Amino acid sequence: MRANDSISIGQLAERTGVSVSAVRFYEARGLVSASRNAGGQRRFLRSDVRRIAFVLIAQKLGFTIAEIGDQLASLPQGRTPTQADWSQISARFGQVLDERIAGLTLMRDRLDGCIGCGCLSLKVCALYNPGDRIAARGPGPRYLLGDRRRKA
Repeated sequence: MRANDSISIGQLAERTGVSVSAVRFYEARGLVSASRNAGGQRRFLRSDVRRIAFVLIAQKLGFTIAEIGDQLASLPQGRTPTQADWSQISARFGQVLDERIAGLTLMRDRLDGCIGCGCLSLKVCALYNPGDRIAARGPGPRYLLGDRRRKA
């Protein structure tokens, strides 16, 4: 790694807006990795700014550190990831986000009516789930989990 390709932990923290301890946490979890200079100081690739930016965005979208780590593990170590590398991660995350959006949309649209949970506390439940028939399909809010209502 050339000297101008690397930055200190303090510079990385400053550029990403996270604390030095957060950078250490991300390093401990394998989200970024450092080399050591002759004086034993951590040195990070400039491209680690983008990795940490990705971590911050992914966390805001509800992804866990483990899920983020799994995605970042597909990036090359020791070189700056290319646009193609990032596009592969984007496509995988996009698929998960599309599934989450579909689930949230379904929940938003059905939450005020019968959700197939078996409580039968709403008048509409007698229409959509008479006698709690949907319980035969399994536990939980069956209509929110994707089961379709069947006509009586």
